Amino acid sequence: MRNKKIYRILLALAIIGFYLFEKYYDADTGQSQPNTNNKDMVSEEEEVSTNLSLARYLPRSTTGVIVNHEYYTLSYNEMHEQAEWVAYELKKEHLTYDDRKRPYFNQDPKVETGSADWRNYKNSGYDRGHLCPAGDRRFSVAAYNQTFLTSNVSPQEHHFNSGLWNRLEQQARYWAKKHNGIFIITGGVLNGKLVTIGEEKVSVPDYFYKIIIDERDGDIRTAAFLVPHKESKASLETFRVSIDSIEAVTGVDFLYKLNDQLELETEKDVSLGYWF
Repeated sequence: MRNKKIYRILLALAIIGFYLFEKYYDADTGQSQPNTNNKDMVSEEEEVSTNLSLARYLPRSTTGVIVNHEYYTLSYNEMHEQAEWVAYELKKEHLTYDDRKRPYFNQDPKVETGSADWRNYKNSGYDRGHLCPAGDRRFSVAAYNQTFLTSNVSPQEHHFNSGLWNRLEQQARYWAKKHNGIFIITGGVLNGKLVTIGEEKVSVPDYFYKIIIDERDGDIRTAAFLVPHKESKASLETFRVSIDSIEAVTGVDFLYKLNDQLELETEKDVSLGYWF
């Protein structure tokens, strides 16, 4: 009887030992792995810390689906299968000319409902237009590749994507150099009866917007642009509007974290002197 009891104890210990071995041992490296849950918690904390300077300018989400990536933050709109806004900081040192291999577009693993499959764009006649541009994230492979998540793209006509929209992105890079860093909020206007593409019915915005923010010595200066989704040779100043105007067409509350008076003054500003 005593031997059977000892045998049961040894068997139980062996099972526990085998379980721990399988859970924490990495066969490829021959090393123990950290607890995955703890690792995820640390990554989340690190991710939040990298966005602390940006946090002040993050808009409200109309969907409640905010996704924090290391190199940008977005609010995903499942109904339209794209982000309603993407926000990121563009520092002067981010603007490198490293030659990066263009990766495939992938779905965003952090969007629980699933971001749009890239095949929705195939043969649609529209580009997968970046919201946070790949060109703004050439400083590292990880940063560059992260811009190829489908949560960071919106359907754009090719000539618009390579024309007016590209000019606005280039202008933002110029300001990032000139002012030693800016914050950018951008997206498509996801209101009204919109054309859709693909099996998942990805909406094609009729307008796109970009908000540029520069904070220096306690002063906040902004430049907001609302551009029709079509190629144009008009000067960028033509599309300068107030942030209030963009709020009116998107339903997004942008600078709500500022005190009321500062928000009021900043969001109605349409002056050009500081920027052009």
